[in-house]
Amino acid sequence: MECFPTTDDNPAGKVWDMYSNCTFTFVTDQCGNVSTNECFCYNKEHSIPASWFANATPMYSDLFHIVPTDGKVNNLRSSFPFGETSSPTFVTINGSKLGPCSLPGYTGTIFEPIDEYKGDFARNYFYLATRYENVIAGWYVNSTEANAVLQPNNFPVFESWFLNMLGEWHKNDPVSQKEIDRNNEIYTTYQHNRNPFIDHPEYVYSIWGVGQLMAAEPTNHAASFSAHCITLNWADATGTVAPTGYLVRMSPVGFGSIGVPGDGVPVTNDASNKNVASGIQKAVFGGLNPNTLYYFKIFGYTGSDATIDYKTDGTIQQVSLQAK
Repeated sequence: MECFPTTDDNPAGKVWDMYSNCTFTFVTDQCGNVSTNECFCYNKEHSIPASWFANATPMYSDLFHIVPTDGKVNNLRSSFPFGETSSPTFVTINGSKLGPCSLPGYTGTIFEPIDEYKGDFARNYFYLATRYENVIAGWYVNSTEANAVLQPNNFPVFESWFLNMLGEWHKNDPVSQKEIDRNNEIYTTYQHNRNPFIDHPEYVYSIWGVGQLMAAEPTNHAASFSAHCITLNWADATGTVAPTGYLVRMSPVGFGSIGVPGDGVPVTNDASNKNVASGIQKAVFGGLNPNTLYYFKIFGYTGSDATIDYKTDGTIQQVSLQAK
């Protein structure tokens, strides 16, 4: 196709073939006939087979699912669905596979592209299901392969085995710069529309409930990771009125610097104060300076917020410990 030199050119200016690993020159190496040898020529591939939509327009010429591929491999793929196989009958130069489907839900012949491009093809399918929502419900009757993948509806469109697979492909192979550039080129120069699942990958999860993307990984690890902490343990107080919780207070100065809490005034958790529910019997203070002595007091209480009532009379339990 005339558009391929600008939509599907690799960094070397050659054909970006996702089915094989050949070096094709645009136009010169293009062929209409099927080759018996891999890397002999390239032609156009409907990643959603044209027979599935009965070669109808405008689907037949929609660039978002038409890509250049090796002529031999294109022929081998035929109209078989995409899938995954653990016992391939044919493996292409770049590792794409043809063979029986190994995913639960389908046992027919499938074609499996390499991991690097699985997300690309998944987003092609999500695009067509959205773009042609008004007609896709009738496609399943056009071929046995279409029936294996498509449902007779406009949502969710895909059979469960295939939808779940597309979601995994979408998640595991995120949008690449290749797809972004192609999306922009098709929008600017040719069709003037976009694949929304390239612009917004999160839409796949929002619409179909599959392919949830992981949150962005933190840039760096935590700093100054250490075990400079003190763990305090105690036995719950007994009596007619048992505490509902405890306030443990800390000071690096001395016992005298630890203030007595006031009734009706709850203390917020921070580096020096920990509220612990009755029954837990443990409090951990971290981020401490090594080889430093710290002082602690514990106050039982009942109630909460404005009704909080602290036990402050009698002998208040206290302890001092050194951070290691």
